Amino acid sequence: MASAFSHGIVSIAIGKISFLKNLDKKFWLLGIFCAVIPDADAIGFKLGIAYESIWGHRGITHSFFFAALLALAVIHSFYGTEKVGGRRWFALFAYFFFATASHPVLDAMTTGGLGVAFFAPFDNSRYFFSFRPIKVSPISISSFFTSWGWEVLKNEFVWVWIPSFIVMGVSYSLRKLHWK
Repeated sequence: MASAFSHGIVSIAIGKISFLKNLDKKFWLLGIFCAVIPDADAIGFKLGIAYESIWGHRGITHSFFFAALLALAVIHSFYGTEKVGGRRWFALFAYFFFATASHPVLDAMTTGGLGVAFFAPFDNSRYFFSFRPIKVSPISISSFFTSWGWEVLKNEFVWVWIPSFIVMGVSYSLRKLHWK
């Protein structure tokens, strides 16, 4: 898995290219939550759930189906006054979906694990991309604050953070040009 820090950075980059305006802290915090929460399935290790199970790590919570359900739940819970199917509702759905879906996409580019069940619950096959430059992050917090975690962060800075900052910069520049 990629680190929670990198998942959060990617959700911010996705939000910066959205068509939404007047974004508040709630929007950004929910986006980061959506990008990070798929790894809640790691609790399955302590509960004895097999990694390759649909309920195991990188199973259903790493699927596009889960991303859609979570996006709907976030909108319903936090943006319930938005008109369902309206332009802003759809933009919110797209953002929260892509923020959540960015998680398994990043994980499929890591060097470890058994792959990602993108299509669960319909298909529990696990996938990786052929391009896998991101070092797999430690799952436990205590393991993260070691030399391994530091190596992961340096690697993610190159493969995740810099591209995310470039996306944010280009988005900012294009918006400035458009507003002139």
